Amino acid sequence: MNTIGPRACYDEGKRVAETLMSDYHREHKVDIRILRIFNTYGPRMAVGDGRVVSNFIVQALRGEPLTVYGDGTQTRSFCYVDDLIDAMTGLMEYGGPDAHLPVNAGSTDERSMNEIIDEIGRTLGRKLDVVYHPRPGDDPERRRPDCSRVQRMLNWRPRVPLAEDLRKTIEYFRAASS
Repeated sequence: MNTIGPRACYDEGKRVAETLMSDYHREHKVDIRILRIFNTYGPRMAVGDGRVVSNFIVQALRGEPLTVYGDGTQTRSFCYVDDLIDAMTGLMEYGGPDAHLPVNAGSTDERSMNEIIDEIGRTLGRKLDVVYHPRPGDDPERRRPDCSRVQRMLNWRPRVPLAEDLRKTIEYFRAASS
């Protein structure tokens, strides 16, 4: 991991939080939960939050070209907020001996940026224009969480299909923009 790169504060901040929580758990026997959230989206996201799904939707609704950093083949796994809340709630209620261990929560349905753009375009009923820019340093080519621990512990998997998630999210941004 690059400790001095453009993403270092983000990456290292998460790591130190997990370390401190785990130390506190060991030292003081405090009951903790560590949930690693991966690429969540849905209604009530801030218009300018900088996340890829909200950026794409807002740009599409404004009739602007969608901004892609890289060639659009890089992948992410997107999880709808309702599914993430189910994972959070389940983890808080879970009482197994491994409850203090970190778990990843997100979708394992890996999609390229170009696929997400195509899905948003299908939902809107039109082809979307795209402008490609160089990919930032340290931006991962693939982002797909290993959710095996949360699946084993909670029998949890995202339920809502991507097309339905995007439709709900687009409806929210359309209403929020008017």
